[in-house]
Amino acid sequence: MNFSFDEYANVNSPVHRWDVRAKIIGLLVLMFAFASVEDLRLVPVILTITVLFYSLSQLPLEFLLRRLTYPGFFLVGVVGLLPFLSGNTIIWQGGIITIRQEGCLAVLLIASRFLAIFTLGLVLLGTSSFLTLIKGLRSLGLSPILTDIMLISYRYLFELGHQFQKMQRATQLRGFQPRNISRRNLQIYAALTGSLLIRSYQQSQQVYKAMQLRGYGTPTQLRTPKKVTLDGYSAIALLLTLLIASSLIGFELFL
Repeated sequence: MNFSFDEYANVNSPVHRWDVRAKIIGLLVLMFAFASVEDLRLVPVILTITVLFYSLSQLPLEFLLRRLTYPGFFLVGVVGLLPFLSGNTIIWQGGIITIRQEGCLAVLLIASRFLAIFTLGLVLLGTSSFLTLIKGLRSLGLSPILTDIMLISYRYLFELGHQFQKMQRATQLRGFQPRNISRRNLQIYAALTGSLLIRSYQQSQQVYKAMQLRGYGTPTQLRTPKKVTLDGYSAIALLLTLLIASSLIGFELFL
């Protein structure tokens, strides 16, 4: 189970060279612009912009496909029934199965926006190390408590994955066959999940006590805020991205 997003953070691409603060602002604004799209004429535009950003990031296609699997299943589960239930215009009917035009168009719009936003999110997470992203968010004014929570949560995703693999391997050595779906297997999975939650809670308590012993939470001397500077390349990239986002929103509002 691989939770890492920054395995390609050291690639030298135009997106990697973009200052992390400008990248966070630019890509988040662009994602919000994608989320506001309701006009189907803009679907090819947002998909083209997404392909352009992903190409510029030089991330391998496998990186996207590997992480798209489970969210893709979730999306199919959410919108999979729309073509059969939503709308009045019937484009095909066979027995009790009816496919409606409005539902198909809604699926196209939702799936396109989901794919575009998800891919841009991967570009953001995959082109900087997680620590660099946290530092960028902190310099943009994110609360120290939230940054600590994000850092510790990300760190313990790997620990939880390791613990789960150990427990799964132990059950397999005792004859457990995970591919079979049965009541007994579901009970075993429920027991594994419960054990994992209890172990996680106990470990979090130990880690918090260890952090307190090292001075976590005690008041520290405030540092003088550093002057925010941005290189020309990052500033131009940010302006272009904001221009694209504002154009999409303007098209949506006025056309």
